[in-house]
Amino acid sequence: MIVGTAGHIDHGKTALLEALTGQAGDQRREERERGMTIDLGYRYAALTPGAPLTGFIDVPGHERFIHNMLAGAQGIDLVLLVVAADDGVMPQTREHLAIVELLGIARALVVISKCDRVEPQRVQEVQTQVSVLLAAGPYAGAAPFMVSSVTGEGIEPLRRALLAAQSEVSQRSREGGFRLAIDRAFAVAGAGIVVTGTALDGRVQLGDTLLLGKAGKPVRVRGLHAQNQPATEAHAGQRVALNISAERLQLEQVHRGDWLLAEWLHAPTQRLDIELQLLASELRAFEHFSPVHVHLGTQDVTARVALLQGEQLLPGARMFAQLLTNAPLQAVHGDRLVLRDQRAQRTLGGGRVLDPFAPARQRRSEARLAQLQALASADSLEQALPALLACDDGGLDPQRLERQFNRLRSSWQLPANAQVIATRQGPLLFTREHWQALQNSVLEGLARFHTQEPDQLGPDRDRLRRFVALALERPAFISLVDELLAANRMSSSGPWLHLPEHRIRLSDADALLWSQLQPLLVDGAFDPPWVRDLAKALSVDEAEVRVLLRKLGRLGQVHQVVRDLFYPEATIRQMAAMLLQLASDDPVVQVAAFRDVLGIGRKRSVQILEYFDRIGLTRRVGDRRQIRADNALAQSPGQ
Repeated sequence: MIVGTAGHIDHGKTALLEALTGQAGDQRREERERGMTIDLGYRYAALTPGAPLTGFIDVPGHERFIHNMLAGAQGIDLVLLVVAADDGVMPQTREHLAIVELLGIARALVVISKCDRVEPQRVQEVQTQVSVLLAAGPYAGAAPFMVSSVTGEGIEPLRRALLAAQSEVSQRSREGGFRLAIDRAFAVAGAGIVVTGTALDGRVQLGDTLLLGKAGKPVRVRGLHAQNQPATEAHAGQRVALNISAERLQLEQVHRGDWLLAEWLHAPTQRLDIELQLLASELRAFEHFSPVHVHLGTQDVTARVALLQGEQLLPGARMFAQLLTNAPLQAVHGDRLVLRDQRAQRTLGGGRVLDPFAPARQRRSEARLAQLQALASADSLEQALPALLACDDGGLDPQRLERQFNRLRSSWQLPANAQVIATRQGPLLFTREHWQALQNSVLEGLARFHTQEPDQLGPDRDRLRRFVALALERPAFISLVDELLAANRMSSSGPWLHLPEHRIRLSDADALLWSQLQPLLVDGAFDPPWVRDLAKALSVDEAEVRVLLRKLGRLGQVHQVVRDLFYPEATIRQMAAMLLQLASDDPVVQVAAFRDVLGIGRKRSVQILEYFDRIGLTRRVGDRRQIRADNALAQSPGQ
């Protein structure tokens, strides 16, 4: 169990921990000289002989050091809210209480300290103050412990209450990737760099490789302490010290606020969707796009808050919001955070992370708000999945869900109606009903295209995607079309897609002319005759040749590379195969290399490559080309 203190400056938090643990703690010289806690302090003690060690985190009470208090409060299981009997409830009492409530710390023990300094009547007055303070929150009705760290009054009952709480604290899940928010980093002679923090998720073992900081620098765990004891393994819910090493790793590169993460979990983000709560004590509404400080884990970054359900958030109210941070954060679903004002002088509210990888577009759309509602209503991935699938049109990315919920795919079950669709950029999840509806929509759209363009054989994949206007990214749409083709519900002629029963037939005159044109185009190989040359060779009108070849282009039998220059389908596939062969040796193909294998001039080679760019076989990179593997010609170039 990890116990943290909270309360106003000079209310006896440090003295209370010394009385409970018998340890003076690790105060710094400046703290001893000034007689106040400035940074986080740590102690470990068994509450009774033979009991597991309890970790205690002492936090500063001065308003100037709230940022340090926030770094220590993340990850604690129980808070000791300390109120001095002589002072009573003070400003930082209220602010610390608001913070621990915003962080969702479920358990609290309330301590009225310094009872030896005042009369019993004063203790009763402070007890009433505390009761009123707690009345509207999760700790309402908590009976305070009357304590004196000087005389020892009340220490044993408090210790017994802590021991009882220790047996009741729920074990944190050890599933998922390891996450540790670093709150200290220092060098140990002969060992190297040591970092400490509370393990929030997962487990870590000696020899593991973790990723450090926003850059994701790989480090190896050389040594390990859990709850201040040497260990070979540590897990969520423990205070952990890790001796880490990496090539050229310097202490100056490691800071409070950095994360140590399992390798697969590292995913820095600067756009997060949250459920935001504004403190009821705020005097005015919170405005859309206000600047704030965000405290998450041990990080403190500045950000803007985009409200998603209005232009203002009233005191005490909740609303979905999007954080746009000025520096990368690491977060998973369910993480708690605290927002302070732009000057970091006042706590405004806080929230719970719903989606650490929030979209930049359509963030206020009805569909997106439905997704956020599903995420807000769920405590686990399994609870969220059915609703997420029901309101997501474009498919869910399992890898993104793994990082969003810190759950590897092997550890969670799909709903019975879920279907995994393989795409060239990885699998996506749909409900079977939705995937079938998408297929039907594409077929209906293709039928409309045939009605609107009766003289065309059909569109290519990209034109069909634009025509049907579904909320599918290109890889998912290509997979959908491939399924329809495999099931013979759709046909293709070259790059053109059409319904199986759809045909365009040539008239007898057109068929005769084509029988004369085709040999000339085939004989021309990679440098076929222009329309004017074809017309001259056959002594026919140039316009007649042009009209027929364009019709044949719509049938997928020829391709117009530039105006009045047509290539047979077989020749296009042959040139595509030659280009793919070049790309197998070097993924970026030079114009000169393509020119040499075709044996034609540079100008014509460039025209052919520009045509391949237009139909999506290649992507231009400077003066070179890269193959797009999802193009139909890239799948079966020789056919």
